[in-house]
Amino acid sequence: MRVPLSWLGEFVELPADVTPEQVHADLVRVGFEEEDIRRFDVTGPVVVGEVLSREPEEHSNGKTINWCQVRVAPAGERAADGGEDVRGIVCGAHNFDAGDRVVVSLPGAVLPGGFEISARKTYGHVSDGMIASARELTLGEDHDGIIVLSRLGIDAEPGADAKALLGLDQSAVEINVTPDRGYAFSIRGVAREVSHSTGAAFTDPAAAVTPVSGSGFSVVIDDQAPIRGRVGAAGFIARTVRGIDQSRPTPAWMVARLQLAGIRSLSLEVDISNYVMLELGQPLHAYDLSKLSGGITVRRAAAGETLMTLDGAERTLSVEDLVITDESGVIGLAGVMGGESTKVDDTTTDVLIEAATFDPVSIARTSRRHKLPSEASKRFERGVDPLVARAAAQRMVDLLVELAGGTPDALGAELSAPWEAPEIRLPLARINGLMGADYTDAEARAAIEMIGCTIVEGTAGEIRVTPPSWRSDLTRPADLVEEVARVVGYDRIPSVLPVAPPGRGLTRAQRLRRRAANVVTAAGLDEVQSYPFVTRTQLTDFGAGVEAVVPVIDGVAQGDDAQTAAVPAVKLANPLDGEAPFMRRSLLPGLVTAAQRNVSRGLTDLSLVEFGAVFVPGNNLGTDGVPPLAEKPDADTLAALYASVPEQPRRAAGLLIGDAIAKQPGEHAREIDWADALDAAKIAAGAVSADLVVTQGAHRAFHPGRTAELSVRVADGLEVVGVAGELLPELSAAYHLPGRVAAFELDLDRLIELAPREPETHQLSTYPAATQDLTLVVAAEVPAGDVLAVVAAGAGELLESARIVDDYRGAGIPDEQKALTFALRFRAVDRTLKAEEASAAKLAGVSAAELAFDAKLRE
Repeated sequence: MRVPLSWLGEFVELPADVTPEQVHADLVRVGFEEEDIRRFDVTGPVVVGEVLSREPEEHSNGKTINWCQVRVAPAGERAADGGEDVRGIVCGAHNFDAGDRVVVSLPGAVLPGGFEISARKTYGHVSDGMIASARELTLGEDHDGIIVLSRLGIDAEPGADAKALLGLDQSAVEINVTPDRGYAFSIRGVAREVSHSTGAAFTDPAAAVTPVSGSGFSVVIDDQAPIRGRVGAAGFIARTVRGIDQSRPTPAWMVARLQLAGIRSLSLEVDISNYVMLELGQPLHAYDLSKLSGGITVRRAAAGETLMTLDGAERTLSVEDLVITDESGVIGLAGVMGGESTKVDDTTTDVLIEAATFDPVSIARTSRRHKLPSEASKRFERGVDPLVARAAAQRMVDLLVELAGGTPDALGAELSAPWEAPEIRLPLARINGLMGADYTDAEARAAIEMIGCTIVEGTAGEIRVTPPSWRSDLTRPADLVEEVARVVGYDRIPSVLPVAPPGRGLTRAQRLRRRAANVVTAAGLDEVQSYPFVTRTQLTDFGAGVEAVVPVIDGVAQGDDAQTAAVPAVKLANPLDGEAPFMRRSLLPGLVTAAQRNVSRGLTDLSLVEFGAVFVPGNNLGTDGVPPLAEKPDADTLAALYASVPEQPRRAAGLLIGDAIAKQPGEHAREIDWADALDAAKIAAGAVSADLVVTQGAHRAFHPGRTAELSVRVADGLEVVGVAGELLPELSAAYHLPGRVAAFELDLDRLIELAPREPETHQLSTYPAATQDLTLVVAAEVPAGDVLAVVAAGAGELLESARIVDDYRGAGIPDEQKALTFALRFRAVDRTLKAEEASAAKLAGVSAAELAFDAKLRE
């Protein structure tokens, strides 16, 4: 809310030398947040000038300019810039003539946008200043016509300060108004708050108006099917003014105040309605009475009805929208925006004024449904004083009579439901108990009465409080306690930090997730966080991350080609980016995007890791309706809402590009490959005490033959928890990533679930080890990891370690076979092994491999 100080001072006493900073401090004291200070960005000499002569000159470019002689100071006196009293000025506008008083920016003046005025040669003359238009002074949008002061009702002598006459020397404070304090979206409400803060006398502008009733105009509120039990309109005041003079402009003082308040001047009728709205907080609307067909009905829209609003947009209405209609159909969205068909324009002479009371929830829903926020809806959805509508309508009538030359008419209507304020029972002892402060009962009563409440003494230690009509936010005792603290002073609340209750620390899952992140980043990977929104192409390219199979969508398998299979995903109804409306199923798209950004900036050696959630759509995604805003959903509704939220398992994923070892003296560079991604995945799994089983795999985003399926042993076999390898070269090229791109992704939540609760430990032996090599010939298609696992199991407890050291195919080995060489290390915990014992254990492993894979010991 922007509050011009000159306007504020009409309703609350301000010091003569008050500054915006001081008003900000006063408002902060009662709980508002300061935002900014607004001023007209006009400095230097801007004065009243009298046009002595205007000589049109046509130039070769086809433009006609005026060479003017302008008096900018009393005759014989120096002008405000120290120069002569008469200046020659070139002006391109033609809406003035000799004898008119205009606004002149003299050399040295600076206009909005940093536009400095100086004497300069143009069109064959030296223009010693500038005759200003409304747009150049940010007082309006008129740029082709300059300001003629006499038409604004301003009579001033040449040389007078035009900034003061036009209100350009005023300033405004901007504050942040929280949603529960809608009364502060008015000068009336802010002035009352300044009074609370400083104790200065407050004058209610609504009380200064004497409403006159109107009758004879048909207004019907027909909300027979209220939405969720809420009636859309509680009151409707209509008043009529006839004979408006469209030639009259908006006064300069009103234009300046509206501009400082953030509303541009449009026309006198519209400006007056906005002015009263800002002053009293009651939104108003003016209809051209000649364009109305019959009376007005307030009802819900019918299915399929449309309305062209004042912004020129054709809108299809919802059955929940509250609308204003006449016999021709819908003419406005109630409390949001009027319709084009009945708007006031430069031919309007008779207007019908609307001052209504609408349901906040209904207006808020309509405004959001049509993405149509307005100054009116902003106030209605926060609550408008239901008793101020008559005063606001009369205030607009009075201003139209005074400023537009209109005549009030008895034609009108008054519909209003009786307003009853809720009674709140407040035990006085609760105030100090809740705030932890020491407020006396007298201070509490005085603060509650100051904000406009009435107090009736109740039982011992309790008062019964009735809030004022403009404080719809006061509904419970805690609200009154907050008001006491706010008005008496937050500084009375002691700065004592409460003692936190003892906690149980992190859960196992939280602890292991943090450990995984710490270990992986300590190993040299840089942690990043990316947006969870992806495109359909990214979903198709990367699938669901850890899944190596083609998904089934709507019960239909998507075919054998993993590259073209679609992926089910959560689609947002209102995405931030229309190109990326889906929630991610994999962390890899975000890592690829981060890598793209870094590569484009010349960083080609990258090791990135991300820990985050993915979103898995369930069977009951979303709900049919949205619960009302103003009431807490019941248990069944909450359960349905929670059931509709997609599962969000946490993943760990990494992406590596560039060189694993940089080129250096005596050593060649080594490019990153699938093995580096596999190592990183093993480090992450090891951090949570999980042991990965690596087998050959396949994935839509990974290179065939360079893809590892990562599993964990469970009771009935292996469970896949991730994938690692190199991305497809064509996929890397499509995303503009150079060279090989290695990546991995792990289902971190599932990995933690399957990891042992306590890590396995082994006794360290002090006895020497016996090492032996073993070479087995097996069929080429047999995975080496499977052979290694069988040999290790068959060798028994004496085998301390076993690893593959060679995979040979060539001379001496039959076609379609391979020779796998393993390095074995044997050790006993209680003795030095004999060679015979180690050999026996090795041969036991060979026997197991022979049974499982028909393996042969190579001689």
